[in-house]
This record gives sequence, C-alpha cells and structure tokens, in this order.
Amino acid sequence: MTNQQIIAATQAWLKTFVIAYNICPFARREHEKDSIRYQVISSTSIEHSLEAVIDECVHLDSEPATETTLLIFNEAFADFEDFLDLLAIAEELMIGQGYEGIYQLASFHPDYRFAQMPANDPSNYTNRSPFPMLHLIREESIEKAVASHQDPDGIPERNIALARQLGLEKLRAIVNACYQQQ
Repeated sequence: MTNQQIIAATQAWLKTFVIAYNICPFARREHEKDSIRYQVISSTSIEHSLEAVIDECVHLDSEPATETTLLIFNEAFADFEDFLDLLAIAEELMIGQGYEGIYQLASFHPDYRFAQMPANDPSNYTNRSPFPMLHLIREESIEKAVASHQDPDGIPERNIALARQLGLEKLRAIVNACYQQQ
C-alpha cells in the first residue's frame, strides 16, 4: 500500500468507527477542523521510529494548528508485544526529552489486547486499528476536553459495553472495510 492508501484506510477507520460510534467524543471536532496530522512511518528500525516520535513532538511544538498526530507504522510492530515495547520506550524517551505533561501517547494496534482480557473479547476493539499507531495528544487539549465532557470517567465503560453489543463479527467487518475505502 502507498502512504496515501494507508492514510485513507486510517481516516476511514477514524470516521466509520471512532467518530461514528463516538468511541472518542473529542475526535469529531478535530477531524472536522482538519487538525489531525497523519504520518506514515515506513522504517522497521526502532531507533527511526523513536526519532519519528520526537520529530512529531517538535512539529507539534511549532505548529499549534495541528492538534494531534497519528503515527502509523505500516511495516513495523506487527507483533503486539514488540509494539508495546516501542510504546514503553517512546514514553520514557518523551519524559527524557522534556515532553512529560505536554504530550501524551495513546496506542492502537490491529491485535490490541487489554491486560487480563481474552483475545476475542470485543472490548479490545476500542483500541484496534488497521495499522499499529501511536497517537500524540496535547495534554492541555485533553484537560480542556475532559473538563467540558459530562462524564469523562464513563467513556471507557460505555465503549466496552458498546463493543460487546456490536460483537466480534461486526467489529471485524468495520476494521476490514477500512482497507476497501482507500
């Protein structure tokens, strides 16, 4: 797939799942404002991937119109455990580079699995995506969004209940359809 096809599949996932089912009640606004940056990282090197995380922090520092970034790994981190290793190192690197409290990382993966959840539990789909992704989010924006939401603590429980209501077959179909929309 080309980078544009990867971005299109990611945008389809965002629109047809995250926004359509209100998985993240804050995503619609940023999508409509076109303030989400999509970056495809083709390197399979963990070093280059970590450099991309810091490069994106620098970009967000200098571009206030970019609210958030999705770093999409199209060739690396297909193994979920390897992806979790990347996430842990990236979080430590961001702290070491002075970005703690400025940006936060959220993670998405085609095989995402919450700790203590069976692999086939539909709730895992709240963080499953077409490609491994790190989502860089401005902490200040999270604080504002949470303060304006009537029940921010209830979002995860609501999403789990929704995912279980939709069921595995429907959730798989949603993610698989994203590849067709590119």
